[in-house]
Amino acid sequence: MTLRLTDEQDAALVILAKAQGISKNEAAARAIVEQARADVRREEIRSATDDIAERYGPLLDRLAQ
Repeated sequence: MTLRLTDEQDAALVILAKAQGISKNEAAARAIVEQARADVRREEIRSATDDIAERYGPLLDRLAQ
């Protein structure tokens, strides 16, 4: 796979790799995995929040009055 980056993106990747003491390839791979995990976690939180709102919504409405 070839990853095409702008000069600005490449510079950011260089900074990330140097800060972590790893190659640019490894930095890109880790960033992808980290972002995927964050997205999944956000979805889990959103789903749990929706479930709680549905389950306890009437109670919260009564408490707000």
